[in-house]
Amino acid sequence: MTDPGTFPGELAAAARTDGDRPFLRLTPESACTFGEMERLSARVASGLLGLGLRPGDRIAVSAPNQPEWLALFFGATRIGLVVVTLNPRYRETELEYMLNQSGARAVVTVPALPDFDFAAFYAGFRDRVPSVEHVITLGAEFDELAKSPVDAEALRAAESGVGPDTPAVILYTSGTTGRPKGAVLTHGSMLAAARGQAERLDMGPDEVFIGAMPLNHVGGITCTIAASLVARGSVVLLPAFVPAEAVRTIAEHRVTVFGGVPTMFTLAFARPEFAGTDVSSVRIALVGGSNADPALCVQMAERFPGARLSNLYGLSEVSGGCVLSAPGDDLATVSRTLGTPVAGVEVRVVDLEGREVTAGGEGELHVRGPGVARGYWDLPEESAETFLPGGWLATGDMVALEPDGHLVLRGRKKEMFLQGGYNVYPVEVENVLTAHPAVAMAAGIGVPDPVLGEIGRYYVVLKPGETADPEELIDFCRARLADYKAPKQLEIATELPLTPAGKIAKAALRAAASA
Repeated sequence: MTDPGTFPGELAAAARTDGDRPFLRLTPESACTFGEMERLSARVASGLLGLGLRPGDRIAVSAPNQPEWLALFFGATRIGLVVVTLNPRYRETELEYMLNQSGARAVVTVPALPDFDFAAFYAGFRDRVPSVEHVITLGAEFDELAKSPVDAEALRAAESGVGPDTPAVILYTSGTTGRPKGAVLTHGSMLAAARGQAERLDMGPDEVFIGAMPLNHVGGITCTIAASLVARGSVVLLPAFVPAEAVRTIAEHRVTVFGGVPTMFTLAFARPEFAGTDVSSVRIALVGGSNADPALCVQMAERFPGARLSNLYGLSEVSGGCVLSAPGDDLATVSRTLGTPVAGVEVRVVDLEGREVTAGGEGELHVRGPGVARGYWDLPEESAETFLPGGWLATGDMVALEPDGHLVLRGRKKEMFLQGGYNVYPVEVENVLTAHPAVAMAAGIGVPDPVLGEIGRYYVVLKPGETADPEELIDFCRARLADYKAPKQLEIATELPLTPAGKIAKAALRAAASA
């Protein structure tokens, strides 16, 4: 009997009660049901056991979003394997580091993408990644594995050791401050985060999620797949976020939950066909991953007039979301705050001296709850810096705590800079810049200055067809911010670098600025 607090337990329960309901929507007319995924996971699990893999072994997967990715995930976690989620945009150096650091025994990979031959890479890598014994290519090889006969006795023996505290995923952080760290997410932590989200947003079996966030990211595997599983909803899985395809999918599949990072909403709204698309089915517009500026929130309310708008604050180390907009939050509150902690999550705000602040104060956000990960894989020193005594997680995000419990994001602790002795949080300035009618996106960093110590440099992308010069935008900020917060430098850019999850890659901006 599988534990109900695990992925195999949750999938088995869904198969028993909702076995014929669609889980993955492949086309408007076809789907993979909960029952089919449960049976497929048993065959994949048996095939992996047949390769000699055993509970606790790590198996990496490197592929775009596709049903086989999830068949591997549910099959592997069913027998206690730990899935190392690799972004298909990773290349040689990143792949070598993560495979070696995790000690992966097997890899499941696409054979190739337009700009990279994975098969060739894995064919010649044995001496560089000695732990990997099996490379399974998606296509005929994986299809054969997925047809494995089910060894019921071996399957039950492996399943019996899987519990809520069993690691399910090693998910590597972006590495913006150094080498990537593999957060160890357990069955219980991921499902707890998914349940907190589903309960806060009243998600149920009629939900149709758009699955455009990458599955190697908590936005894809927890906030989309796991949330759909616990709600018994369905997911339209897209290989990647393509704005035109996402807009078409909303109408074609009658999507009810449109979730993503801010840039995904901005790019979707910029599509000329959006205005003529029926989006009346969308009842939840969920934005996470980074700050949703007030101007974007207004756009979301206008473009999805029938939807409940919600921020979702989370990070890899809490397995998904932990703070969401509260029920009843109006547009002004959603625009201004991250929301409040979901059920079971505690927060505290700590100043730079480590003292807990009271309502009205500012400091670093610490989180405690069932979604907190087990630490970083095989990195005890880094784990001790982030995963604190008493079960607290230091998020690295600076927030203000309001008297009613709402949290207001100030910015990343390491993004804050001191300009002439004053703390400046770039996100506050970015929100003002994106309120300008010509601005689509903005990103700011602190750069060295011989007089003030640091000053703000901001990069701005304009909306199609709009014009504005840097001095105009700086004056726009000066009229709305304290003088020390206004940009000292501003550049108009054609695009901004993005992380694999679609967030603005400020590390790349800092690297370019220091070059």
